[in-house]
Amino acid sequence: MLKKISTAALRKGMFVDQFCGSWLDHPFWSRKLFIENDKTLESIVLSSITEVVIDTTKGADVASRPSNCATPDPEPAPETDADPISAAEVPAAGAPAVVSELPVSVALEDEVQRAKAIFRHGKQAVRSMFQEVRLGKALDTEGLRDLVEDMNRSLARNPHALLSVARIKHKDEYTYLHSVAVAALMVGLARAAELDEATVRDAGMAGLLHDLGKAMMPEAVLNKPGRLTDQEFEVMRQHPLEGYKLLQAWQDVPEPVLDVCLHHHEKMDGSGYPERLPAEQISIMARMGAICDVYDAITSNRPYKAGWDPSESLSRMASWQGHFDPTLLQLFVRMLGIYPVGSLVRLSSGRLGVVVEQNAGALLLPYVRVFYSATLKQAVPVTLINLAEPGENERIQAREDPQDWPFKNLERFWMGD
Repeated sequence: MLKKISTAALRKGMFVDQFCGSWLDHPFWSRKLFIENDKTLESIVLSSITEVVIDTTKGADVASRPSNCATPDPEPAPETDADPISAAEVPAAGAPAVVSELPVSVALEDEVQRAKAIFRHGKQAVRSMFQEVRLGKALDTEGLRDLVEDMNRSLARNPHALLSVARIKHKDEYTYLHSVAVAALMVGLARAAELDEATVRDAGMAGLLHDLGKAMMPEAVLNKPGRLTDQEFEVMRQHPLEGYKLLQAWQDVPEPVLDVCLHHHEKMDGSGYPERLPAEQISIMARMGAICDVYDAITSNRPYKAGWDPSESLSRMASWQGHFDPTLLQLFVRMLGIYPVGSLVRLSSGRLGVVVEQNAGALLLPYVRVFYSATLKQAVPVTLINLAEPGENERIQAREDPQDWPFKNLERFWMGD
């Protein structure tokens, strides 16, 4: 039987079927959870969640209140004031949240903080998922659906905030945040391609789970702080197949998710792995996965190299003949912008600035926050310039590599830190 109770009424031995609230309000990656110890119980009670739905067929029930009590108990009863609800009133297990309408657009600076929260919780979710997979547990994907829905809504509010935050990673967080970042990019690309909502959700789920096989790789190889040897790389090349095997054992994993997990390293010219598929046998979703996976990898700081500038990364990816679907890559570039948020650019005046927002329909004319004179080699007053504004004569003259300049923490210009 399903019952809605307050978190204060939770006890060890109960089975949580659903958290009543946003996925961002609780610290667990799954919406279903057996409370097996005090630590798990404390984490729920201290979260922002006030109510949960428990399944008494899978765990303990709340204590019953005597039916012949004429007056309230002298001490608070452990059950909530909320009435038990029937199974018909609780959303079916695995059913995606129904969103009546997507939120209205907001400015990037207004969405960045929410995007950061999504990534913090996403990192925790993927880390927990990897740990449980290493313990041999077969998991469901319900909690991940909540994360994907939050991403979808964030991208509806602003198409660049989440994708820009996705690039910011500490070196020791790459393994987990990479999956979250690829999911965000996949949702964004699916939305840009105007795919239906069910396919958008599958794309996000595929991004989250595409590297699950890395949980089965030797940690000494996975976390090596330098380049892999040929032998170690051969070991790592097994992660798509290992992830595919893991997902086959899970419940209700959509076929496109399995496909992306297995084939996100395939290339259009047939030189990819693990199956060296020719272009005509690579699905649209797997082609999307290849683009999103590589872009996040090359723009991220790794233990052995700094990430490339986003604009330079797109330029290099476009030059790799036979690697990506050219039509999807062109759509990906349009989604991010010729100069993605975070790109360091030199303007025609000789000043340097960071791209902080795109102008729809004018990919070469974004908003740029100027802060340095390359001619004078000194800082200048920080100024926001809309290159598309009528009468504005400034234009982007060139991309600049941040590694060539003594700048630290360029993201402060658009993340508000």
